[in-house]
Amino acid sequence: MPHLHIEYSPEVATLVNVQDVCLAAHKAMKESGIFPIAGIRVRAFAADHCIVADDHPDNNFMAMTLSVGAGRERSALKAAGDLVFAGVQQALAQPLATPYFALSLEIREISADLSWKDTPIHSRLSS
Repeated sequence: MPHLHIEYSPEVATLVNVQDVCLAAHKAMKESGIFPIAGIRVRAFAADHCIVADDHPDNNFMAMTLSVGAGRERSALKAAGDLVFAGVQQALAQPLATPYFALSLEIREISADLSWKDTPIHSRLSS
């Protein structure tokens, strides 16, 4: 694990290429040096229904949650979060230049005791 879940308002897909945002996040996660490539997942989903702030029709958002396994130093997670956030900010430069866009990132640490996995991908990429 690290799994990045990206949720966004539907209009975002008309403003930017969401796949480019995913690629920017993926690249930053790899460059952080603290995540095994076999564990990296980036998924993005439009929120079918949402109201953003004052419900202005131009309002949009992208909210990212990075779930990681326990055991990494807080400073390393902070540095990785900074890289991911900066990479996504670049990919979203145009909508972020308006007063109608909100971008967020939260990192959540998951206890190994409460996380089950069956991922042969790790074996394939570790050899």
